[in-house]
Amino acid sequence: MSTLQFPQIYCPFPSMLNPFATEAEKHTAEWVSRFGLVKSEKAREKFRRARFAMLSSRAFPTAGRYELCIASEFNTWLFLLDDKNDESMFGKMDYLQMVHSFVTQILQNNHVVAPEEGMPLANSFADLWKRMRRTSNAAWQKRFVKSMIDYLDACLWEVGNRIQHRAPSVADYIEKRPYTGALFADIELIEVLENIYLPDEVRLHDTVQQLALACNNVVCWANDLFSFEKERRQGDVHNLVVVLKEERGLDLEEAVMETARMHDEEVRRFIALTETVPSFGEETDDELRRYIGVLKAWMRANLDWSFQDTARYKMNITETASGNWVISRL
Repeated sequence: MSTLQFPQIYCPFPSMLNPFATEAEKHTAEWVSRFGLVKSEKAREKFRRARFAMLSSRAFPTAGRYELCIASEFNTWLFLLDDKNDESMFGKMDYLQMVHSFVTQILQNNHVVAPEEGMPLANSFADLWKRMRRTSNAAWQKRFVKSMIDYLDACLWEVGNRIQHRAPSVADYIEKRPYTGALFADIELIEVLENIYLPDEVRLHDTVQQLALACNNVVCWANDLFSFEKERRQGDVHNLVVVLKEERGLDLEEAVMETARMHDEEVRRFIALTETVPSFGEETDDELRRYIGVLKAWMRANLDWSFQDTARYKMNITETASGNWVISRL
């Protein structure tokens, strides 16, 4: 067991939990079993301990039962794709190209075409897309398609770097990280899962766009802190701690501290942005406040799930008298 100390990262937003959390967890387990996404007993136990549904239940705190199940199963699908990618010789290009191809076919043509090894992921994604289409309009579907293709393109960028033994610069990594985390797709889901409808003039307003980006960065950079040990063991350089360490010549503790500092600064930027949001009229302002509330829930959800719910990162966390965290990695 190794230990590492870093300061508690800043996240002043309240913890929330959807009242349908238990039902979503049960439904997601049944959905995973129905599509054969987890087959061996070892994989099933790993899935049970990961508790993917709890992340969505914290991130979408006021979604209805039907909508929460979509969120839970979508995020479970993303995590299981990540695991399958790791199993496939650490992100083989041909495997991700296969996934890119069948996801694009499903999104654009509602048609499943995949080799046998990809059918569980393909069929389960087709099921998700069918349910998403029932609760959305054409404009939203177009945005979601783009966010998913952007995500898969970014995953291919990572694989290309690995094949060429090329580490991204800090600047390139920060630019691509919001896409490799797939959080823009989850942010698009806010509309259909939480029934929050923002006019284009609001959704595309620079301040609102920056709020979404700041939320994305906060979630992804916190995740980099929790997962860097696993990624370092695999030799993966796509982690903010790792790229900071390599580019700036930092030792590991310095790189962790800098990642935590950047995370906290981004949280403060998000808070400052909320104070500059213009008024769009009383009714729209209420919708926008709800939207910002879900972004806050996402940032808190990521921490609560990582520390309290999941065994995915194999961490023990204790707090010192000085207010730091000691992370023990098993």
